[in-house]
Amino acid sequence: MKNYLKAGGVLCLLLFTQYSFAQSTSNRLPSWAFGGFKRVEKVNPIISPDTNSRFIDPVSRKSVLWEANDTFNPGAAIKNGKVVVLYRAEDLYGTGIGFRTSRLGYAESSDGVRFKRRPAPVLYPANDMAKKYEWPGGCEDPRVAVTAGGTYVVFYTEWNRDVPRLGAATSRDLIHWTKAGPMFRKAYGGKFFNIASKSASILTKVVNGKQVIVKINGKYWLYWGEHHVYGATSTDLVNWAPVVDSRGKLKELMSPRDGYFDSDLTECGPPALMTDKGIILFYNGKNKPAAGRDPRFTANSYCAGQALFDRKDPSKSITRLDVPFLRPMASFEKSGQYINGTVFIEGMVYFKQKWFLYYGCADSRVAVAVYDPAHPALPDPVGTK
Repeated sequence: MKNYLKAGGVLCLLLFTQYSFAQSTSNRLPSWAFGGFKRVEKVNPIISPDTNSRFIDPVSRKSVLWEANDTFNPGAAIKNGKVVVLYRAEDLYGTGIGFRTSRLGYAESSDGVRFKRRPAPVLYPANDMAKKYEWPGGCEDPRVAVTAGGTYVVFYTEWNRDVPRLGAATSRDLIHWTKAGPMFRKAYGGKFFNIASKSASILTKVVNGKQVIVKINGKYWLYWGEHHVYGATSTDLVNWAPVVDSRGKLKELMSPRDGYFDSDLTECGPPALMTDKGIILFYNGKNKPAAGRDPRFTANSYCAGQALFDRKDPSKSITRLDVPFLRPMASFEKSGQYINGTVFIEGMVYFKQKWFLYYGCADSRVAVAVYDPAHPALPDPVGTK
């Protein structure tokens, strides 16, 4: 009888283990979240390095292979019924991430998946007012959105290899840009001018079938930050005042969580989106390298998350996903400059009644995944493989 009981106990344990594993690898999104997003088959990556593109750099006055090493981390917008992707391109001159010069390339598509690129970058370091903030590191990691009146604004990292600063620029065509310089230069007497700042996600909403920048409580609003998530407000789109607490310090709206995929960083992604359920912030969670990480995901990997904020008070966090909806799975998402694996989301557009998400792959390529609200796919499963 003892042997039967022992055998039965072992069988129950095996069944429970198998059930637990099945539960741990499944992934379901709550009703407020977007997705799942499905990678478009046979087209990814959609943008890869090009060793033939040459450009006369206005600072060095040399002909440079401006997108020969890596092309990644894209912003996206709609123009004249087409999708435009602004992607970060690194040249050949330097060693390692952040030690080459980055410029923003322009690619256009009528279907959202097959792109034609311009031969020269559209936003780059030059002999202008922003040179001291952008040279020699360049213009990195754009997020782009458009107002109802047709003014595009791009938020990007100005990198002079000393202090990374969020910069803003505006355009009417996504090709010719007017730089405004560091976004926090004027606020509070320049108090936050020299802090490291990255990754700005401005608030948008779908209005009459178009995703446009909107105000809340009379001002433009954005989320920003790499380690923590912060907020900022503006009246003109280019000069921004960070949200501070009662002590005048940056107010942390969301932070990394030990034991989760975002245990190391919570870095803002594409433009935030106002929905009936609240404001969705799409963000990039980085897993810790060792203690405190989620063991189901590769150490140091970047995965995509979503957080919900209050519609009336955008600084009030409500909830967020406990597991990512998109994680490094394809070979091109796990091989490149960043070998730990990266899906780094930065651009998302509402196009042909679907959501097209553009993201960087291992800091080396650009890919696309699509969410069809009429036929949603499953989010990526949980696990390290």
